Amino acid sequence: MSAEILVIKFAALGDVVQAFGPFAAIRAHHPDARITLLTTPPFAELARRSPWFDRVWDDGRPRYTELRATLSLARRLRAARFDRVYDLQTSSRSSRLRWFTGTGPEWSGIARGASHPHSNPNRDFIHTVERQRDQLEMAGITRFPAPDLSWLDADLSGLGLPPRFALLIPGASPARPGKRWPGFPALAAGLGMPAVVAGGPGEGELARAIRAAAPEALDLTGRTSLFQLAAVARRAALAVGNDTGPTHLAAATGCPTLALFGGESDPALCAPRGAEVRVLRHEPLAELPPDRVAEVARAIAWMPP
Repeated sequence: MSAEILVIKFAALGDVVQAFGPFAAIRAHHPDARITLLTTPPFAELARRSPWFDRVWDDGRPRYTELRATLSLARRLRAARFDRVYDLQTSSRSSRLRWFTGTGPEWSGIARGASHPHSNPNRDFIHTVERQRDQLEMAGITRFPAPDLSWLDADLSGLGLPPRFALLIPGASPARPGKRWPGFPALAAGLGMPAVVAGGPGEGELARAIRAAAPEALDLTGRTSLFQLAAVARRAALAVGNDTGPTHLAAATGCPTLALFGGESDPALCAPRGAEVRVLRHEPLAELPPDRVAEVARAIAWMPP
């Protein structure tokens, strides 16, 4: 009978993208196991189309006031009889799920009584990627293959992309306005190539400001799935974005990526990772000069043959 493995990862898009490597490592370590991911609805389809999981449960974070949903999750976790749990969320909330799984499964994480605790005293002071790898090494995982992201693609024929373009990601969490660099309109006007603007439906105003400065820019806000966004990034000459999930996704595809940071987050702990990633940090972020961003962006952009 194959082992039953549970992986826990909720969080935001950037955190999920930075878990692609750990997901691949867990699958490589347990090739014959049935692996279940416990996540939340925004990332369920992404996980279902990946090669790492046999099941995806998207009810992993019910509100504390939703007693019926919480009890349902508890029953589901207890009934699954998992052999091992990898808690990649490592929060107080995810640690409490150990109460639901019971004391039977081995547990990798920071929960009290974990069989494979991530006991590194510096865990909160190292980059997310290194922290998760360190956690898995302490759980006995020794092989970390590069994650295959060939599945993260989509048809783009209806978007009208220019032959060569810069992908701009001007948004960020609405609750963190200090993470939004206001210089994207000036950047789009001075890059020397068409801009393609990506983001959610709520970021249309940012795209309109960019198009006012660079009328040839293509506005894709609210028009792409995560799979299409990844496909757009693969075809872009470069991506420039704030510290936000789509920037992490662009970097993961191998697109040359320039990530912009201010004082609200530390790139030493959470900068995007990929084949070609540069970081510009300026405090305050709003005063980062557009010509400096354009200079670095042009330096990393791929050149046509």
